[in-house]
Amino acid sequence: MFVDVSEGNTSKLTREQKGRFVALCWIAQIYRHIPDPKPSYVADWNDLPSWQQETDADIFEHIESLA
Repeated sequence: MFVDVSEGNTSKLTREQKGRFVALCWIAQIYRHIPDPKPSYVADWNDLPSWQQETDADIFEHIESLA
């Protein structure tokens, strides 16, 4: 797990950096499973709606809290 590999230093990441990490992991998995995904599935961070950016950051922080 990323939190373990970083030896707990994920706490130094900003909320935006945490969200971006989740978004990039999502995009990589989309390309892995969908050969020609819809553009909205692989949108860059700046193109995501704010609710999705916040959700991605929430996901990271939840996983981080379990470590």
